[in-house]
Amino acid sequence: MELDGRVVLVTGGTRGVGAGIARAFLRAGARVAVCARRPPEAPVGAAGRAADFHPLDLREPTAVQEFLTAFAARYGRLDVLVNNAGGSPYRPLDEGEAERHARVLALNLTAPLVVSLAARPLLRASRGAVVMIGSVSGTRPSPGTAAYGAAKAGLENLARSMAVEWAPEVRVNTLVLGMVRTELSALHYGDAAGIAAVGRTVPLGRLAEPDEIGEAAVFLASGRAAYVSGASLLVHGGGERPAFLDAATANKES
Repeated sequence: MELDGRVVLVTGGTRGVGAGIARAFLRAGARVAVCARRPPEAPVGAAGRAADFHPLDLREPTAVQEFLTAFAARYGRLDVLVNNAGGSPYRPLDEGEAERHARVLALNLTAPLVVSLAARPLLRASRGAVVMIGSVSGTRPSPGTAAYGAAKAGLENLARSMAVEWAPEVRVNTLVLGMVRTELSALHYGDAAGIAAVGRTVPLGRLAEPDEIGEAAVFLASGRAAYVSGASLLVHGGGERPAFLDAATANKES
């Protein structure tokens, strides 16, 4: 297998996109560990193997450092760090206190920085890779999730700076995700009909599947991307059709 003998850590890897990423690395032959505040309902598995689960609150820097120290003792190495944990509820800026928005920033931007710094010695020793999980929300207006969009914009810039500072030992790249069909899709898009309707706005006609995101992460972490660092890979099905094209009255097909 492509990643036999490699050790991978996926933050927030117990469900949704994170679980899809963990499964893809398992299929590639890696030994996979996932961390989150709560355990998954069932072990995250693929290819007849399961990921190791570790409880961890990524917003606690001391706990993160202690975890990575224990991780080194248990696994002996770390080849790939996938900073996937994140997310945000729908909350317009003027409907929540500043502290609530700050917590979104902490989870989606500060936590990946803290984890990356704690993991750097292991990644440097293995000449490993960091994969940040970004979002198109960081490259366009993000009404209702403004703090999340700001954090993802910062995360992408952070990755580019890390790629320069940590070269040549560690490669750092970002997957910039569009919409993905997960257990939480209904919270954002509604029922099955709403999810399907949202999918039709994507040029490829559907939302991504978590395992498809995982395959892209495996590529960035693998030797096939050995000369790719500081890059942002769009995984968004072609993006969004510009609204003005549908609003315009000119150049319409009869």
